[in-house]
Amino acid sequence: MPDIRLLRAFLAVAEELHFTRAAARLYVAQQALSRDIRRLERELGAELFVRTTRQVALTADGARLLPYARRVLEAWEELLEAFGRAGRPASGRPLLVDVNSPGLVGERILARARELAPEEELMTRYESGLTGAAAELLAGRLDASFGRFAGLDPAVRARLAQQPVRYEPMAVILPEDHRLAGLDEVPLAALAGESVYAGAGNPRTPEWTDLAHRLFEGRAIAVAPPAPLAVGTEEFQRIMAKKRNPVLAVVDFPAMPGTVLRPLVDPVPLSPVSLVWPKGLAHRGIEALRCAASELANEEGWLESPAQGWIPAIDAQLMQSRS
Repeated sequence: MPDIRLLRAFLAVAEELHFTRAAARLYVAQQALSRDIRRLERELGAELFVRTTRQVALTADGARLLPYARRVLEAWEELLEAFGRAGRPASGRPLLVDVNSPGLVGERILARARELAPEEELMTRYESGLTGAAAELLAGRLDASFGRFAGLDPAVRARLAQQPVRYEPMAVILPEDHRLAGLDEVPLAALAGESVYAGAGNPRTPEWTDLAHRLFEGRAIAVAPPAPLAVGTEEFQRIMAKKRNPVLAVVDFPAMPGTVLRPLVDPVPLSPVSLVWPKGLAHRGIEALRCAASELANEEGWLESPAQGWIPAIDAQLMQSRS
């Protein structure tokens, strides 16, 4: 059987179809990656890629190998999981961790993971949506993220691992002079007739918009139409102040000037949050993140769903599973 490292090299090139990008994804020199591919081709007695000065393409044998390579790497990861990843070495490179937005649950988990593994370099990224982050995870440009795993395409979920982290209560951000701003809690029924912003049109966050559609269905609450895509907290606040729509959020969402944040109740809608990473990723930082997530979930009761909680059936099913 070929060396696992050679199969990882093959998979990176097969998915990137570009040796330079694949080498960057694996944090190796391009020359070393090319040598690994040539060695794998010799061991299998088959040419796996057609290389020209302009492009790289899979041969028929390369396309035939691809599903087998994926299955072998997934099985290898499962074996490591079964034996506690004993003896796994430190990665020697930073782990790139997307926490979505400042102030949310991902930042707390990352902070605890840094305490648990001070020898590892865990670097923060802000991708602002699991769908957008998932593309970066699969391309090797990101190592871990947080968000609604059930909202991803099944084909994407099949290539990612996840660990449930939190049933996060949802909230609504209201202008200070909104008719509901004086309430301590906002019943969902009170939002009937409102048009609530939930990221519609943002290509990085369709999993959040889908959750809003499921929550609002049958309650006479509309999902607000797409707003100009805002980059950065200040620009988002400016657009929301101009549109004056209530904004669907979570209870830990950072405060915005000129607004109030109110928990939603009757029922309490829950945003399911998972830690997500690529299957087969070998890095001690992932273990630190998983341990930190488990510790905080136990300490804070994050995985205890309230009796009056609401969550879609597909989310409830996946939140009961664990990679």
